[in-house]
Amino acid sequence: MTNTEISNNNPEKELTIDKSISDDKTKQTSKKNTTQNKKITPKNNKSTKSFDEISDEIFRDLVSKKDSLVKEIKELETKKNELEQDIESNFKGQSDNIAKRVKGFQEYLTGALVNLSQNVEKLELVSQPIIVKPSPLDEKKQDNGTDNVIKVPALSETFKPDEEIIKSCFSSFTEQPDFYAEPWKLRRSLNSSDIEIMDDWFFNMGGRGSLESRGSRQKNALLSAGLISILGELYGDQFQTLILASQPERLGEWRRILQDSLGLTRDDFGPNSGIVLFERPEGVIERADRLEANEELPFIIIDAAETSVEIPILQFPLWVAFAGSDNEIYEDLELN
Repeated sequence: MTNTEISNNNPEKELTIDKSISDDKTKQTSKKNTTQNKKITPKNNKSTKSFDEISDEIFRDLVSKKDSLVKEIKELETKKNELEQDIESNFKGQSDNIAKRVKGFQEYLTGALVNLSQNVEKLELVSQPIIVKPSPLDEKKQDNGTDNVIKVPALSETFKPDEEIIKSCFSSFTEQPDFYAEPWKLRRSLNSSDIEIMDDWFFNMGGRGSLESRGSRQKNALLSAGLISILGELYGDQFQTLILASQPERLGEWRRILQDSLGLTRDDFGPNSGIVLFERPEGVIERADRLEANEELPFIIIDAAETSVEIPILQFPLWVAFAGSDNEIYEDLELN
C-alpha cells in the first residue's frame, strides 16, 4: 500500500504528522537561536566590562589629580598669607623707623636754626677797622731784595763744568774704533764734522736744540750714539734716552744702529731700560714727566722724518731734533 493511499484513506493522520514535523523544525530553530544567543552574550559582557574598567581608572586619575591640585592651592594660599604678613610687618617697622629719623632730623634743624638766629642777633654789624703796621724786619728784607739780582746761567754754560770730560770723549771718538769696548761706550769713530756738531750742541745750545740732518738715518743714529755715550759718562744711570719716530720701521733702524754702535742687547731697549722707542709724542712727554718726577733726566731724540715738534717737548732740558731736507723726507716716505 502506497502513501497516497494512506493519505486518501486517513487525512487526519496526515495533519498530525505535518504538525509534528513543523513543531520539530521550530524546536530545532529555537535551539539554534538560543545557542547563538549564548555565544554572543559573553562577548558583549567582556566588552562592557573593559569599558567600565577604563572609565573607572580615568575617574580615579581625575580624582587623584584634583586632590593634588587642591593641596597645592592650599599650600600656595598659606604661603601667600605668610608673605603678606611679613610684608606688612616689615613695611610698618621700616616706615616707623623712617618717621622717627625724619622727626629727629626735623627737631635738629629747628634747634640749629633757632641757635643760628640767636647768634645773628648778637653779631655787631659795624666792624672796627684793623690797622696793621709794617714790621721793621720786613722793611729790611724788602731793601735787601731790591739790591739782589737773580742771575740765571745761560744755556751755553750748562756743560761748562764738565767741559774737560766732554773734550776727552771727543778726542777718543776720532781715534780708531774699539769694537770690544764696554756697553754704552761708542764702538765706532766719528769725523771732525760730527765732533763740531756735537761741540756746538753741548757748549752753544746747552744740550737742547735742532740739528741739521747728516743725510741719512744711519749717520744721525751714529751721532746720537756719541751723545748718549757722553751723557752716560756724565750722569750714569740717572738718565734715559727716548727716541721718537712715527713708524716701526724707522724705530727698528734706530735700534739696530744704536745696538751695534754702543754694544747693546735687546734687553737695553724697553720701558725700564736705557733706551725707549716711541711712535707718538704723547708717550714721550708722559715718560719724560715721570722721569723728572723720579729725579731722573730724560734725553729726547726726534727722527728727521718728523716734520714738527710738540711744544711740551721743548720744556725738557735735553733734546735733539734732526731737521731733514725735503728730498730726504720724500725718499724716506717712498721707502716706507
